[in-house]
Amino acid sequence: MSSDKIDDLPNEKALLGSGSEEFEANHGPADENVLSQYTEEEVQQLGRAYARQHELDEDLFAKAALVARSPSEFNSMETLTETEKNALYDEIHNPWKLPKTLYWLVGTASMAACVQGMDETVINGANIYYPARLGIGSKSDHDTWLNGLVNCAPYLCCSCVSVWCTDWLNDKLSRRGVIFLCCIIGALCCIWSALVNNWWHLFIARFFLGFAVGPNSTTVPVYSSECAPARIRGSLVMNWQIWTAFGIMLGDVFGIAFYSVPDHGIHKGLNWRLMLGSACLPSFVILAQIPFCPESPRWLMGKGRHRDAFDSLVKMRNTPLQAARDAFYSHVLLLEEGEMSGSFFTKLKEMVTVRRNRNGAIGAWVCMFMQQFCGINVIAYYSSSIFLDSGFTIKDSLIASWGFGMLNWVFALPAFFSIDKFGRRTLLLFAFPLMCAFLLLTGFAFWIPKTNEHARIGVIALGIYLFTIVYSSSEGPVPFTYSAECASLRVRDVTMSFATATCWFFNFILSLTWPAMLKAFKPQGAFGWYAAWNMMGFFMVLWLLPETKGLTLEELDDVFDVPLLEHAAYQTKALVTNLQRGLLRRDIPPPAPLYKKHRMALHTSWEAQKEEVKHIE
Repeated sequence: MSSDKIDDLPNEKALLGSGSEEFEANHGPADENVLSQYTEEEVQQLGRAYARQHELDEDLFAKAALVARSPSEFNSMETLTETEKNALYDEIHNPWKLPKTLYWLVGTASMAACVQGMDETVINGANIYYPARLGIGSKSDHDTWLNGLVNCAPYLCCSCVSVWCTDWLNDKLSRRGVIFLCCIIGALCCIWSALVNNWWHLFIARFFLGFAVGPNSTTVPVYSSECAPARIRGSLVMNWQIWTAFGIMLGDVFGIAFYSVPDHGIHKGLNWRLMLGSACLPSFVILAQIPFCPESPRWLMGKGRHRDAFDSLVKMRNTPLQAARDAFYSHVLLLEEGEMSGSFFTKLKEMVTVRRNRNGAIGAWVCMFMQQFCGINVIAYYSSSIFLDSGFTIKDSLIASWGFGMLNWVFALPAFFSIDKFGRRTLLLFAFPLMCAFLLLTGFAFWIPKTNEHARIGVIALGIYLFTIVYSSSEGPVPFTYSAECASLRVRDVTMSFATATCWFFNFILSLTWPAMLKAFKPQGAFGWYAAWNMMGFFMVLWLLPETKGLTLEELDDVFDVPLLEHAAYQTKALVTNLQRGLLRRDIPPPAPLYKKHRMALHTSWEAQKEEVKHIE
């Protein structure tokens, strides 16, 4: 927009109170930075208008709007102080240099994943004891299915009920409020599980635990992403998986701690009750801290509380300028969201019928489905029983399960950095064939005669541990990160609910069917089943999962708008070509880029190289 069109600039009321329909009618769609359409004088006027409307510092927001318009040109802005320029420089070159409050917030919120992680492994240890104590410990088909049903009860609730309540709960209670409520429910349900005296009562208690796990799993990644700076948002959102892994390990610790506790006159045993009840501990830690964490600035803005949103951002950014910039730019983007409001069912329909949205939802589905059907939660829920069947003693089975939990946590940490370096798709394509091989190794080891006990249990443990190492560095952290970034703005909440429901539904299916599958197929066939799914996962990722690493929203629209058949054909051709180039050492050209943005970048790079050659000549 040229300066002679200053009269076309929306007035203060139009900018601050209207939706984006009028905004885009005057200024066109926001393809990249919506503020780049304004001159420096105009954008400063908008910043002052926003500050005046909400009783904020007008000079500060004028500078912040200028930085939001041209974030890479801060060094040439005379209105900025040296301290502010240094902070903006550190934001690019030292992105992890952030206030402790932000790390505390992300860590505290993500600790909610500990409840889920601990539940997976305390039920693992309790599986050795509670079925017999509650009358479902026989090897009959009836008891086998009941055992699986009790174990998977929380995830039945998550997939069918609780995750679909998340939008309404967040609207009424805020992000922190939902996390606080879920931790209260989680603590009460874990204690409730420890006090039951029959299997159906335990099923009910664990079913209601799903009202803690489901909304937390959808809310915490959103809360973290809305508070984190863009440059490290993916790594901070991934804290959900790291804390899940930590909870899995911690649950194994409590399994070992309580396995030898005698009954002490407690009806139907005490040790398994202590295991199930111990999963409440992370909830108490969160309840003591989450009320003091800053609220999500994005949620506060959605409620019209812009001054509170700015105050929240000040606590999570290094300077007030950065907080003002993020507050102002978030407000501009929220103007677009106002136009994109619609009913839940309208958005659900658009998620299915619009190709860009549908392709993103399919990608999220693939990630979440394969996170379960790669077989990881078979080990999380039943590793103690698996090790016991392989020849371990009860104590050694629990210690071996702790080893699984420790590896699952430790090897989630490298993914903190590799997920943005190598990309989501690359990690999965590398991991699935290896996980297939290691599950086959585990299953086939059960054919080693029990007379050769040390070799049998050693190979089984090795297969499980190697599988866990690969999973924790790839398919563990990718799904929630990918699901949070693959959807367009209009249908993002619905897509995230759909992805999370997919995760918990297949978690339910897997944990329900494993005891019966193990009985019918024996360990060799049961592990072979999930090994085969890992090979299917390789091709599902190859054909259906575009890469999202390092791409802007505009580029993601381009990527996900490519028809899936075209994408699958291209990736198949690229795989064949790369195998010929890498393995057969054939000198053939790589396939041309599939996406428009990549073709343009390749063309620009090629033209620059030609100009450089001409200059040298």
